[in-house]
Amino acid sequence: LLDFGGLGHERLMTARNQLLGMTARDPRLIRVRPNGMEDVAQYYIDIDWEKAGAMGVPISSIHNAIAASFGSAYVNDFVRAGRVKKVYIQADAPYRMLPDHLEKIYVRNNEGRMVPFSAFATGHWSYGSPKLERYNGFPSINIWGEAAPGRSSGEAMAAMEELASRLPKGTAFDWTGLSYQERQATAQAPLVYAFSVFVIFLCLAALYESWPIPIAIMLTFPVGAIGGIIASSLRGLPNDVYFQIGLLTTLGLTTKNAILIVQFARARVDEGMELIKATLEGAKLRFRPIVMTSFAFGFGVLPLALARGAGGGSMRAIGTSVFGGMVTATVLIVFFAPLFYVLIRKALVKRGGETMRPKTNN
Repeated sequence: LLDFGGLGHERLMTARNQLLGMTARDPRLIRVRPNGMEDVAQYYIDIDWEKAGAMGVPISSIHNAIAASFGSAYVNDFVRAGRVKKVYIQADAPYRMLPDHLEKIYVRNNEGRMVPFSAFATGHWSYGSPKLERYNGFPSINIWGEAAPGRSSGEAMAAMEELASRLPKGTAFDWTGLSYQERQATAQAPLVYAFSVFVIFLCLAALYESWPIPIAIMLTFPVGAIGGIIASSLRGLPNDVYFQIGLLTTLGLTTKNAILIVQFARARVDEGMELIKATLEGAKLRFRPIVMTSFAFGFGVLPLALARGAGGGSMRAIGTSVFGGMVTATVLIVFFAPLFYVLIRKALVKRGGETMRPKTNN
């Protein structure tokens, strides 16, 4: 939580307490608490630098006198029993325990005279944080929390953003640690998906030496994605980076199943077979290898979906999304891949981009 508008420490603490009160009533969040030291009583020393300068008291002498009296200062070494000992000076305990003891401190000025500390300094009690915390250059308060059981970290972060938007003007929030990394990864997910789809399209275009045909294969992407989403939803798994990795893997596996049908059907069409007949034959003959490879991979990731123990959450997220995607990709791909291929191929024929005549060798 940031003091973006220079409101001051007290108003920042008021905003913090307001935010903590809202999070306590939100069912999406649990154990939201400030990570830091609470405000304590403090004694501030106000030094009149103009008066001190008029008395010929250097700033360094003032700092050294306070440090040596209430802290300690190293001055010299001495040898005792063949060992070097360090010498520190410090005011005796009875004379450095109370604020009134400041009046008993004297500082030497430039003329060598001793000037009482009370001649140019005063003190007063205050209430504030014992630690100065800043984030990106602004006064800040670090707040920690967790997602409620059954809620994802994304939902918890969205809840915090919603509640923080209700705070007074001048306050802002920013993410740090794992939440910052998750937010960055989530923001990059659409770019990763778009780039993956683009690379798959280029590979298919090079394989078939055609721009439209790969579209028929890429239209089957939702077939696998739907299965991954349904499986993760049924198990109550969050939409986190592990689920996105599994979904990205499912896209490649769905493409592989569609290629088996489309490649066979295109070869039969080029040999002179009628489009519908060639596509149905491809779906029928390629169903067995599709089922075999998909089942082999599905049962391979099943231990991930059932994982327990350390790291089990990430393994379950990946395994569940991949297994669910493979189930739907195996069952539905034999219907949708031929459908999309026939539609794209007929569209090309109508536009005059391809013909249904068999190829002949010159």
